[in-house]
Order: sequence, then C-alpha cells, then structure tokens
Amino acid sequence: MTSRGPATGRVNHTLPRPGNGKIRIAYILSASHSGSTLLAMLLNAHPEICTVGELKVTALGDVGRYRCSCRRLIGECPFWDRVSTEMAARGLDFSVANPGTDFRTGASPYVLKLLQPLYRGGVLEQVRGVLLRMSPRWRAQLPRIQMMNSALMSAVLAQTKKEMIVDSSKIGLRLKLLLENPRLDIKIIRLIRDGRAVSLSYMDPAAFADSRNEALRGGGSGGDRRSERLPMDLAAREWRRSNEEAEALLSRVDRAKWVAIRYEELCQDPQKTLKEIFSFLEVGPEDRWRGFRTVEHHIIGNGMRLDASNEIELDERWKRVLTVDDLEAFEQEAGRTNRLLGYA
Repeated sequence: MTSRGPATGRVNHTLPRPGNGKIRIAYILSASHSGSTLLAMLLNAHPEICTVGELKVTALGDVGRYRCSCRRLIGECPFWDRVSTEMAARGLDFSVANPGTDFRTGASPYVLKLLQPLYRGGVLEQVRGVLLRMSPRWRAQLPRIQMMNSALMSAVLAQTKKEMIVDSSKIGLRLKLLLENPRLDIKIIRLIRDGRAVSLSYMDPAAFADSRNEALRGGGSGGDRRSERLPMDLAAREWRRSNEEAEALLSRVDRAKWVAIRYEELCQDPQKTLKEIFSFLEVGPEDRWRGFRTVEHHIIGNGMRLDASNEIELDERWKRVLTVDDLEAFEQEAGRTNRLLGYA
C-alpha cells in the first residue's frame, strides 16, 4: 500500500505529468528476490507502461544460452534485434550482451572499488563522489553511460509505443546515479518483503527464486546455482543492508516521488495494490494484469519470468523450510530491521 515511511500512512501525489520531454521512468528499489520481476511483469501489462526488467543488464551468464522471457535465446529474439536497430539509428552500437548501461562498464579497479559499497548517504556519499571525480576515466565514461541508459529507455519506448518504462534493477546506488541524469523523470517504487522469505531465496536461489521448471533455471540453461548460495547470516545481512540502503536514499528524495508497497499485499490483493501504483504513476486504471503472462514480455531478471501461470501466489515457504537455527541466525542479523518494516 502507499506509505509514508517503510510501510504505513498515505501521501497525496499531486505532481503534474511531465511535459518537458524527459523520459518517464518507474524504478523498482528493493532487495533482490523481493518480487520485482513479478511486479515488473504486472506493470508491463498496462497499455501505458513497458519494461524489459533490469536495465543494468548484468549477470546474463552464458549469453549464448540465456533466454528472453519470450522463451527465445536472447541473441535470436526479434524484439531485442529491433531495439539494437533502433539504437543504431541513434548512432549507438548496442548489444544486449554488452549494453553499456551498468555504471561499472569499463571501470578501472579504482572506480570498481569505490562503486562496490551500497549507498550510504550523507558525508560518505559526498566522499565517494569526490573520489570518483578524481578518476579521469570515470569523468569520461559517466556521461556516456548516462546517455546509453536514456537511449535504451527511449528505444524500448519507441518499440513498444508506450509512455513510461520500468527499470527493475533494484540497486540503490544505480538509482542515485540515474537521479542525476537530466534526461529522466523518475518515480520510485520501493518494494518490501519479509526478510525471512528473501533470506531463504539467497540461501537457495534455484529452488526459491527461479523458474519452477528446473530446465529453465539459471537464465534458461538449467543448473542448481550452487555457487550463489549463502549461509543464513550472510543472507540476512544482504537483505538488511539493501533495506538500509533504500532508507538512506529515500530520505533524500522528494516524498512525492516515491511510494512503498509490500510484496505480500501485492500477492494477496493485486487489484488494490496495482490501483494505488497506477495512481501514483499517473496512468489510467487497468485490469489487464489479470492475464499478465498473455502480454508480450521481453524481460531480463528472475527466472519466474519463464513460468507460464497467470496465478499470483504468495510465497511463504520460509515458514515451513527455515529451521530454528536459521531463524535464530536471522534474528541476530536482521530481526530488528524486519520488525521496523512491520513483520512480526
């Protein structure tokens, strides 16, 4: 639901729709495995909204085996071919395998080290900015990366003939940099999910954060994603730090520019939750989300994009899977944060 703070209260959004030629973007800010791909697909079913998922376009793994959500190999997808042609018409060399939209693109080891910590806010972000500007390579690359992001958004909008694009990249530091892009008009959807459910997904992403079809996991090529598994203490810390990052960033953003919703409410009452999101984004009401998988999707992200069911199910497997030791480890690392976000 719309909120003033992590999860409660309401805000009256009265900002006018931009008429300044800027690209309208909705950015999903959340910890990984919080339901951002589901939300992106639901929003993509709206006639005014499009998305290709994570516009940072990283972690594709073996690109030759990675599948677009249309089930084609991404290198053979006609939609992505048209986007590349659209980018070429703008004088830009674009490949979904190497899009140049991640702010780490071409970065030196010095810059990579500075970009590694999550957004901290305040003095620490000022220090990071000063240190980044000391790198000639960063000063040269940042404008091009900003331009590639806005150009890709514009190209996708042109191909889908829609008015607003969703970036489900989730990362706070990426959002902070995009907010500095004068070509963009950004509204933020903060997506919150019970940290115990998210931590379980970090502990076994193949089983709890991927396609139900084992052959389509790992981007469509199968696999158990064993190398990505985290123990509960590190999983809980990852979730906690992502939410601390979101809190720090949003504390410096105009309150009329962001809304907070819960994954659980999205699953339990999608009609109500989406109605509030559509109002916040200033688009018309729409019920096409009910058959959201019948809409054409070309989404990069969580493996659930490759599933077939239109049913929206609340996933609370953590309640029966996590052990007493797991729950104790979560409580030590992130229990307080979970309660502050409204989860008992």
